[in-house]
Amino acid sequence: MKLAIFDLDNTLIGGDSDLLWGQFLCEHGYVDGEYYHQRHKKYYEDYLAGTLDIRQFLEFQLQPLAGVALEILRERRQRFLHEKIRPIILDKAVKLIAGHRQQNHVLLIITATNRFLTEPIVELFGVQYLIASEAEMKDGYYTGKPLGIPSYAAGKVTRLHAWLDEYGDQPEESWFYSDSHNDLPLLRMVNHPVAVDPDEILRDEAGKQGWPVISLRG
Repeated sequence: MKLAIFDLDNTLIGGDSDLLWGQFLCEHGYVDGEYYHQRHKKYYEDYLAGTLDIRQFLEFQLQPLAGVALEILRERRQRFLHEKIRPIILDKAVKLIAGHRQQNHVLLIITATNRFLTEPIVELFGVQYLIASEAEMKDGYYTGKPLGIPSYAAGKVTRLHAWLDEYGDQPEESWFYSDSHNDLPLLRMVNHPVAVDPDEILRDEAGKQGWPVISLRG
């Protein structure tokens, strides 16, 4: 098979779904706005710097899901998609995915953001396969705890290997599109690494390695 892999936040969408979810929760009074905003801002700064403790962040991010009925969470998520995500879906990203689809490539989105948030976003792109950070559930409710290996940084490589084993095939050719230097472990693994509207560290590395640099914005 030929496999096209895409990061989600700031790659296929013009923003970060983690950050926007936090804004949404604050705006609608689902969390203590000032406290949540400040904590989330610090975690996002750590992410940009490459120093994020992903498990600690996931515990923070998943806490607003804990103990809330799934029906209520899904209603909130639908409102979130309408208010925050649909407006930032990038037309060029849709066309990029369509180009790989037309070549019968297997399409996969891999993201550090949790599955609860990202699954419906991936559906908007019509992509069948998703690797995301998983959230623990007990008795039909989220516990607020992460489950398994987060799909972040080198964890994306680990999770991809596990996914390929389950899929039952190995790619003869592979692409990975990402904006972030945190994804360098996976970018170095594929045949065709592509930097998409990259951060400064990734742009420099792409220049050194001769990787394509593209923009899906504007």
